[in-house]
Amino acid sequence: MSEVLVVGSLAYDSVKTPSGKAERSLGGSANYFSVSSSLFSKVRVVGVVGSDYSDADREILKTRGVDLDGMQVVNGKTFHWEGTYEHNLNEAVTLKTELNVFADFNPELPAKYKDTRFVFLANIDPVLQLKVLSQIQKPLFVGMDSMNFWIDSKQADLIEVMKKVDIVFVNEGEAKMLTQVDNAIVAIKKVAELGPEYVVVKRGEYGSTVYSKTHGFFQCPALPVEKVVDPTGAGDSFAGGFFGYLASLRPSGQEHKPTWTELKQATLAGTVMSSQTIQDFSLKALAKVDKSSYQSLSADLVKMITV
Repeated sequence: MSEVLVVGSLAYDSVKTPSGKAERSLGGSANYFSVSSSLFSKVRVVGVVGSDYSDADREILKTRGVDLDGMQVVNGKTFHWEGTYEHNLNEAVTLKTELNVFADFNPELPAKYKDTRFVFLANIDPVLQLKVLSQIQKPLFVGMDSMNFWIDSKQADLIEVMKKVDIVFVNEGEAKMLTQVDNAIVAIKKVAELGPEYVVVKRGEYGSTVYSKTHGFFQCPALPVEKVVDPTGAGDSFAGGFFGYLASLRPSGQEHKPTWTELKQATLAGTVMSSQTIQDFSLKALAKVDKSSYQSLSADLVKMITV
């Protein structure tokens, strides 16, 4: 299979939801993505942590076979985010953001990473996303995520990244904000006009919508979950399952891009992985997903969308 490279935040989160709270638990986009993606493919991580990043947390990634040669360790504290979902499980309220060592993050790829064919640029400064892309030699399939902060503060750089990727992951609010269009369907199409062939719109409990300039729309429901404990990282877990699944279909030497059918299958994989993330704090539930449980959940999801 092909490897997947992810660049993003490696963090500690303090989260409060109606189900309780977790203090300084493992989080960050690259962590969620890596644990999810590693069920399907080999993963390479590019990020930065402080000297307080524990061996136990590093071991969570190692036991999944994640390559940590791109993890920079710097004296200081690891990025810390604090938020609450007390009033709306679909939207976090940020209480505190401490960038710490992440403030000076300068992504430098190890030599062996530069030929990675599946690349995911998680939610970081688009200037850094561009720097990573400049170091990749001949990627086969590139995806990116972003957020309203970058849309508002660095839109020109963000659009420059979008011109260079195959697929963009956003939520409905971000798509509307970026395109200045109120209709979600029109907004999705306009996002695609900015460069990418595909757009994935994450819709939380309502599933996801995938748009292709060539093939149109595909709608995938969410797996029913009776109790959402912590939605943090659901989108990153979705992207991890999505990319990991695609990479698992491409042995080294196969150079054709993923097909529309494969992208729809990858959407199911991402949906399954994100449905598990939200059932506990941090990466606790996600790290328990194995091939057997994935196959069972995947079959359940297929039944839901089969007429």
